[in-house]
Amino acid sequence: MDDASLSAHTVAELKVMLAEQGLPVSGKKSELIQRLASTSKETVWPQTTPLPTTMELEEDLKIFDEPTTLMMRMQQPVYGPINMGMAIAIGLAALMVSAVLVVQPAWLGFETEYEYELIDFDPNQAQTFAQNLVDLGHPDWEGRMSGTDEEANAAQYIISEFAEMGMETQLNAYQVPMHHVNAEPSLRVCTPDWRNACDGPFAFPDIIEFQHRIDYVIQGFSGAGLFQFGDGVTITDLGNGSDDALWQDAANTIGYVRSGGSKIGNTAMYVKAVENDLAALIRVNKDYNCGKIEGNDCVPIFKGSSVDSITEANGGSVPNDIAFIAMSKDAGEILESVVINASGQIAMDIDVTNDGERTIYVPCGIIAGKSSDVVIVGGHHDTVYHGQGAVDDTSGTSSVMEMARQFAMITNESGTPERTLQFCTWGGEEEGLYGSRAYVAANQAFLRDHLRLYVNLDMNHVDADANRGNSVSLFTNNADDFGHMERITKLYQKANPEMDERYDIVLSLLTGAQGEDDGMPYNSDHGPFVYDLEGKRGRAVVCYGSGSWEYHTYLDTMDRFNAESLGISVIIYGTYVRMLAYNADA
Repeated sequence: MDDASLSAHTVAELKVMLAEQGLPVSGKKSELIQRLASTSKETVWPQTTPLPTTMELEEDLKIFDEPTTLMMRMQQPVYGPINMGMAIAIGLAALMVSAVLVVQPAWLGFETEYEYELIDFDPNQAQTFAQNLVDLGHPDWEGRMSGTDEEANAAQYIISEFAEMGMETQLNAYQVPMHHVNAEPSLRVCTPDWRNACDGPFAFPDIIEFQHRIDYVIQGFSGAGLFQFGDGVTITDLGNGSDDALWQDAANTIGYVRSGGSKIGNTAMYVKAVENDLAALIRVNKDYNCGKIEGNDCVPIFKGSSVDSITEANGGSVPNDIAFIAMSKDAGEILESVVINASGQIAMDIDVTNDGERTIYVPCGIIAGKSSDVVIVGGHHDTVYHGQGAVDDTSGTSSVMEMARQFAMITNESGTPERTLQFCTWGGEEEGLYGSRAYVAANQAFLRDHLRLYVNLDMNHVDADANRGNSVSLFTNNADDFGHMERITKLYQKANPEMDERYDIVLSLLTGAQGEDDGMPYNSDHGPFVYDLEGKRGRAVVCYGSGSWEYHTYLDTMDRFNAESLGISVIIYGTYVRMLAYNADA
């Protein structure tokens, strides 16, 4: 049969023809045609295993009620010189061999062959989504902090884009514990004049005012604090925060923790501040990203605290009068020289409400499938309060939106998928994964029964500066999902050799229990979908990028944005989602 005749057949028909000849059935249609055309010119007999003896067939097949009697009959000649028993044995053996070649059972080491079709990705559209989100940030601080108008406006923008794509939409709202920065904070230190005065109509002190966002930032669940020059508040040097005796001596003072070599995190620090009746708390960055993004300084970063732990330490309520800030290394050294190591004074005005609830949002775009089984793709649209969050996680949110746009076009061409697809973005991630946790809690039973896969895109971004690193980390907690990731990644690299050369794609399988070294971490919005399904461990695939030195600082801006890099995770995971969408058995 010539190429033209073979081309008239479908891929499925070509594979059947190949299977009948015991030939491989994988590859593109052109490869299948070439394989069939070559065999029509010269017959190639497939290699077979030695035929089993009748006794081996008796032992292995075990498909007859009385195998021994039948085998004895098969060995007796019936029609002249032909041994019918041997003929039947040969026929059965040939049938077994051909069945193995066609069916290729998994128990013999054959893998199921899947047909993947890479989805498209438009970096310019992803860049546009990201810029539009950044433009919705706070007019002064630039962030989209959870529970603020800025976060609400971001959710409305996302839901409107999903609707524009032709999707069903769902805007979920949840009331959650949330602190709120009410006004621009103030932090100053003073070297008094010769009369030991820092303020007053005739005072001539040396006052240094630190810059909010650049020199210091408010921490998660900070309370309010107001201290004026002349109040007499002192600062207690707590070293790295590991000495309990120093904390006990710090009652009614401002505790000062040097993070270089610190053994405890924000939650433990704040709990100790509550337990020891501190007036306020300062953590200075002595060791993180020093000299990388702003001269030789160590830029202050935002970190959250566990409101549950703080509430427990405070006897059942959130303390609202212990301010908590982080300072840069340079600003901290100025404070040390003026106040801790000399007779200077400090003035602090932190206006934060932390003992109430705020509304956060979860917008979702939905492509309804033929079944109730669902695949969810997500990233968080909130940011730290004091920065654009271009990488964390505007990059992930814009990726979710671009993947959603691609699937809106795919379903227009391919029809209704077998599984339902949801594209959701989460508020409240930075303060404790509140959006994803609330969503999972509200849909617990449905997700436990119908969630096939959750895809998380959080900082799935590589900085444009290759000197910062070029890796993209893809990981999952399921071996079957990992196999798909491996095969699709190879397909992506073959189709995108330039991207393959520029970026290092690292795949990991993490099947351990929560908290174990080989377990999936509970550090982003995939956590609730994996670990909070009441007795069932959910399946998730996650992507993190590299090079985010500006993480949780005011310098996480669009200047660093590299839209191209987002295509790695969007295409690889999007291709997997496409296969799951139209293959109900996968």
